Amino acid sequence: MAIKITLFITILMYAFVISQSFFYLMAITATLKKMQATSYIETRNLLTKNLETPLQLVYYAALASSLLQTSFSVVNPSGLLFKASFVSLIILVVDVLLAVKGNIPLNKFISSWTSSSYPDNWKDYRNRWFALYHKRQVLNIAGFITLLIGFIFGM
Repeated sequence: MAIKITLFITILMYAFVISQSFFYLMAITATLKKMQATSYIETRNLLTKNLETPLQLVYYAALASSLLQTSFSVVNPSGLLFKASFVSLIILVVDVLLAVKGNIPLNKFISSWTSSSYPDNWKDYRNRWFALYHKRQVLNIAGFITLLIGFIFGM
């Protein structure tokens, strides 16, 4: 029963992780790329301020539950559920590393800008942030799909 509860929590937490990816895919990326500097800065700073703590909590919960899920499913190391849990955990860790090494430092730099004080090449920073985040989107969606495959076909 513990494995089923942990799997449910892991899928739920992973769903929260990918919800941000889908939000960016469906609307916010195109919107942010059409904004002028002052609007972009104000919107980005508000998004960062309002998402930073909730996303940290979601990622901590996703990592913890994914680690537990992988640990519980190791009883059948050749099984699809273990393999999928392990792969989705590794993908989540890589996602977090890309965020910590790339997106978060860029967020901090962008958060230091004001509507009257920002670099002339602000679009380059915006594009770097999106390039990193798009890699993370592919990863976290792939991790979620992998976890679902393990759940559906490996239980």
